[in-house]
Amino acid sequence: MDALVQLLRLLLLLLTLPLHLMALLGCWQPLCKRYFPHLMAVLTPKCNRVMDSKKRELFGQIKVPTGASGKVALLEVGCGTGANFKFYPAGCRITCLDPNPNFEKFLTKSMAENRHLEYERFVVAPGEDMKELADSSMDVVVITLVLCSVQSPRRVLQEVYRVLRPGGVFFFWEHVAEPRGSWAFLWQQVLEPTWKHFTDGCCLTRETWKDLESTGFSQLQMERQPPPLKWLPVGPHIMGKAVK
Repeated sequence: MDALVQLLRLLLLLLTLPLHLMALLGCWQPLCKRYFPHLMAVLTPKCNRVMDSKKRELFGQIKVPTGASGKVALLEVGCGTGANFKFYPAGCRITCLDPNPNFEKFLTKSMAENRHLEYERFVVAPGEDMKELADSSMDVVVITLVLCSVQSPRRVLQEVYRVLRPGGVFFFWEHVAEPRGSWAFLWQQVLEPTWKHFTDGCCLTRETWKDLESTGFSQLQMERQPPPLKWLPVGPHIMGKAVK
């Protein structure tokens, strides 16, 4: 099966050779960084319609304290266009982090449409290095469909653990690899090198649940969901929460 994967990858590479040459020469990445936020702005409404009930179930677990403060310090890593904002309860003070500065204008628009939230700041940085954020400074951290495209999911999760206060909650929703040995997994292996160029680094074959299980959270709740968009090559989704 490995030989078949390599053969099919080669055929796909030949069919998409100009794209791979642009990436090799460093021409594609800057272009992708500019167009990707616009692509996400188009796809976000459709994705939210499909995942609406599950997102409400997941983020409905965010608890806002009563009393004088009544605020939750929430960090969203890989915030993108702000697709999750509408699902957060009132009383959340949002810090957004994303390595792509081109998302900021979309975030501003999303915040204007979600006045029940308080917008703290936008930090341009990779999830692997959140040095601008202090230890134990966040009540809640959210990551959705981001760990597929970072350089090191394990390092990102270590940073999430660091910035969460003791007892803080990490909410996640990620797509993961199909079962090894399946035909679906074979096609993910074939498509991945080309797919990554169109999707700002998204990997199709990551087994992210393994990184979650090894991070050291005191509690981890996770459930598996079928892929919400059947026409994409992404595999099953995992969603849940972890407590520091």
